Amino acid sequence: MPKTDPIGIFDSGVGGLTVVKSLLDKMPQESFIYFGDTAHVPYGEKTREQLLTYAQDIMKFMMKKNCKAIVVACGTHSSVTLPLISNNYTLPLLGVLEVGARQAIASTRNGKIGVAATQATVDSRAFTKSIVSLNKNVEVMEVACPRLVPLVEAGKLTGPEAEAAIKSYFDPLLDWQADTVILGCTHYPFLVPSIKKYTEDSLVLIDTAGETVDELKALLESHELLNDSDSEPVRQFFVSGEDLSFYNVGKLLIGDVIKHVDKVKLS
Repeated sequence: MPKTDPIGIFDSGVGGLTVVKSLLDKMPQESFIYFGDTAHVPYGEKTREQLLTYAQDIMKFMMKKNCKAIVVACGTHSSVTLPLISNNYTLPLLGVLEVGARQAIASTRNGKIGVAATQATVDSRAFTKSIVSLNKNVEVMEVACPRLVPLVEAGKLTGPEAEAAIKSYFDPLLDWQADTVILGCTHYPFLVPSIKKYTEDSLVLIDTAGETVDELKALLESHELLNDSDSEPVRQFFVSGEDLSFYNVGKLLIGDVIKHVDKVKLS
């Protein structure tokens, strides 16, 4: 497998761009292919069977693109489908769940960890299981936040609508006295300024993107797959549905890295 092959990154929409942002900072020499499953966003109300079908179709697409490693940059897929498909592939494949669990355990001081995530992720209890498997002495409270993904997909990161949604989801965590909250969906870090404004920095917010890219770098090093060539990196963006909104919001979130968005139909 050539070192110059791209890294694959996928999410339901623009959320995984948090991973792209970190990748650009920490491994700027790497080429990547990003896939946003905008035909099916949001994932929160989808069944496990639907999510598994989406994941399998996206993985087929990534394999055809000769990706040397794949980041499941989606909290829902990392929680629900990654455990079901991870043994089907030999290339490096990692999600964001375990990274978030480890970070939260390292950060909490009172042993109360909150998880803000999609309904599907909360229903899976995957974060709770992962956290408790690492430390049985902590308590975990998971809160489903169905309005947050549509807000980010629409580029509404501030304002009354975002503030009202954040209040409704974070009040229970504050009342419970959580001191650390995992942002269990990769869309949510784009709302961090608004979340911090409301919570007055009383919570440690765990954004898994940076740590995930650190793990990816170590994984590529161990497989001798880090790109050490002088070739210009290729960065491509694909979506399964709405492309104009992805382009506009994506540029708002990560700037001019997004030059063009291709719409593709998966099987």
